[in-house]
Amino acid sequence: MKPTIKDIAAKSGVSIATVSRVLGNKTGSYSKKTQTKILKVAKELGYRKNSVAVDLVKKRSDVIALIINATPTNFSTQIIDGIQQRAGELGQGVIILYAGNRDNTLQHKAIITALERSVTGILLAAIEPDDEDLTLLKESRIPYCFVSLYLGTRDILAVSSDNRDLAYQATQYLIDRGHTRISLVGLDGYHTGSQREAGYHDAMAANQLSAPAILPGDYSYESGVKLLQQVREQGVTAVIAASDMVAAGLLTAAQQLGMTIPDDLSIMSIDGTIICQITTPALTSMTQDFYRIGSQSVNKVMGQPAEDFVPVTITTRASVAIQK
Repeated sequence: MKPTIKDIAAKSGVSIATVSRVLGNKTGSYSKKTQTKILKVAKELGYRKNSVAVDLVKKRSDVIALIINATPTNFSTQIIDGIQQRAGELGQGVIILYAGNRDNTLQHKAIITALERSVTGILLAAIEPDDEDLTLLKESRIPYCFVSLYLGTRDILAVSSDNRDLAYQATQYLIDRGHTRISLVGLDGYHTGSQREAGYHDAMAANQLSAPAILPGDYSYESGVKLLQQVREQGVTAVIAASDMVAAGLLTAAQQLGMTIPDDLSIMSIDGTIICQITTPALTSMTQDFYRIGSQSVNKVMGQPAEDFVPVTITTRASVAIQK
């Protein structure tokens, strides 16, 4: 099996991040002795990058690594398009690494693979890092930025929609149309889901309304289908779906039961992708600008001026009724 920087780190008794810095010829908090030891171990193990380990002193490549989580939604294509376009304008290529869906092992391997290359920066799309991953990224000295995910601190580079404000706007939109019994469904308990839940509760409390229990899910179509029965049991008149796929699942399940949308149930979706336009009825949505999120994340990882939060818009279609 081909040796990796993880193998070199284990035999050298140093961190993976230190090995990455040494082999990538990046200056950092390591001694000449540590550098010599790492290069010796790399040579002994037969480690190769684009040349033998002893010849690894080279210029930084013009490539950005994009690590992407396989979230069961359909927004990633727009993000990738935005990243590819802006990276090209800045003279950068893009390599894409697959991290599974909330798979810590695949995610960790993808980050190590990126660190093994001489990349300009690392973008992490919808990736929820654990402590080990964050340590690797911080110690690597390679610029990195989270895409469509805000970790709750400005100390970590990120470009995203403001998910707390997004959920607040969605809830207020329904309240302004006479809905007082509103459910939020289909999201998980990670950063994005928690931020949306907070925004929903903020809006309900600001209007002195009681909030039904949040119905969790995984942003998928199947999740929406399964949740429709629980939504009905809540007795709500409107629902905010955590993604377009969840909204489409709710819509399908409702129609299979003979319900009329939006007369029997108003559905508001979060994302605003093509899915919202091809359903019947078309789905009213909080529309995120994923292309802009992608392009702005390239700016940020390249040290260019960039937004932290990309504005969202409300797109009115046919799935929300005015409650009388």
